[in-house]
Amino acid sequence: MTIQSTIKKRTLYLIVGVFAMLFSGVLYAWSILKIPFKETYHFSDSTLALSFTITMCFFCLGAFFGSIICKKFGVRPTLIIAGLLVGLGFFLTSVITADMEYMLFIGYAFLAATGIGISYNVIVSTVCSWFPDRKGFCSGCLMMGFGISTLLLGNLISMMFENESIGWSKTYLVLGVVIAFVLIISALILKAPSKDIVLPSPKQRKITRVENFEVRDYKTSEMLKSFTFWRAFVCMAFITAVGNTVISFARDLVISVNAAEALATTLVGVLAVCNGLGRVLTGAVYDVLGRRLTMICANIITIIAAAVTLIAVMIGSLPLCIAGLCLTGISYGSCPTVTSAFSASFYGQKYFSMNYSIINFNLIFASFIATFANNLLISSGSYVSPFVMLLVLAAIALGLNFTIKKP
Repeated sequence: MTIQSTIKKRTLYLIVGVFAMLFSGVLYAWSILKIPFKETYHFSDSTLALSFTITMCFFCLGAFFGSIICKKFGVRPTLIIAGLLVGLGFFLTSVITADMEYMLFIGYAFLAATGIGISYNVIVSTVCSWFPDRKGFCSGCLMMGFGISTLLLGNLISMMFENESIGWSKTYLVLGVVIAFVLIISALILKAPSKDIVLPSPKQRKITRVENFEVRDYKTSEMLKSFTFWRAFVCMAFITAVGNTVISFARDLVISVNAAEALATTLVGVLAVCNGLGRVLTGAVYDVLGRRLTMICANIITIIAAAVTLIAVMIGSLPLCIAGLCLTGISYGSCPTVTSAFSASFYGQKYFSMNYSIINFNLIFASFIATFANNLLISSGSYVSPFVMLLVLAAIALGLNFTIKKP
C-alpha cells in the first residue's frame, strides 16, 4: 500500500474514531445526567458523588481489560462487546426507581462505564497506531471528540429530560441505543495497521535533543519498575483531580455563584468545549515543544484554574467562576492527551495499549480525590475547602513535574 492510500485510510479512521469518542464522551456529562436522580428521586449528594467515583474506576478498569481483550480477539469483537455493555448499562439505568440506588451503580457506574472504558482504549490505541508521525495531533483530535460531547449532547439531554413526552427514562434508553449503535458501526470499520502497511515516519525535531533517552518498547512490567512512571502517575493524578472534581459538581458550582439554571447547564457545556479545546491544543503543542514543556505548562494552567475558581467562590463572582471553569476545562483536557503521548514516547508503541491503560489508572485516584472533595463540600457547606485542597495538590504536582526525566 502506498503512502497516499495509507493517508486516506488513516484519515477515515481518525474521523470514525472522533465520531465514536464524541458519543462515548457523554460519560462526562454527569452534572447533567444526575439531575433526575437528584431532583426526582432525591438521591443524596454523597450517593451521586460515589456513583461518579465508581464510574471513573470502572472506566479505567474497562480500558485495562479492553487492551487484553483486543490483543486476544482483535479490534472488532472488542468494540462490539463495548457497545453491548454500554447499551445494557444505559437500559438498566433507565428503569431505576426511587428505591433502586444500587441500580445506578450497576447500570451506569459499572456496565456503561466499563463499556466506554473498553471503547476508549481500543479506539485511541488503534487510531493512534496509524499516526506514528503525529501522535500528539491524533490523540488530541480523539480526546477533543470525547471532551466536547457534553456541549453537543448536554443541552439536548437536558431538553429531553424536560420534555414530558420523553422524560429522563426514555432519554437514557435512547442514549444507550445510539452509543451502542455507533460503537458497533465503528467496530466494522476500524482496523489496526498490518505489517505490510507503509506509514509516514516521525520527523526528528530539535526538541528531541533535550531529552535524549533510548527509544524502545517497554513491557508493562518494565514500565512499572520505572521511577519515572510513578512520578508521572502521581503528577497526572493530582492534575486530573482538579478537573474530575469540578466535572462532578460543575452545574451546582455555577448555581452557587448566582447563575440561573439554564445558564448553569450551558456553562457545563462550555467546560466541555474548553476540555476539547485543551486536548487539541495540547496535542499540537506536544508535537512542537515536546513532553517536558507541555506537561509543565498544563500543570501551571491547572494551578491558575484552581486559584481563580477559589477566589470566585470566596467572593461570589460569576465572571471569575466562568473563567475558572474555562481554565479547568483546558487543563483537564490536556491530561489524556499528555498521558497518551507520554506513554507512546517514553515506553513505545508495541505495548502501548496495555501501558496506556495502566497510566490511565490515575483517573481512579483522581476520582477518589473528587469524592473526598465532595465530602469536604458537604461537611463545610462551602466550595472553599475543596478548592484549597485542589490548589495544594496542583502545586505538589508541579514539583513532581520538574523531576520527571527519561525512563
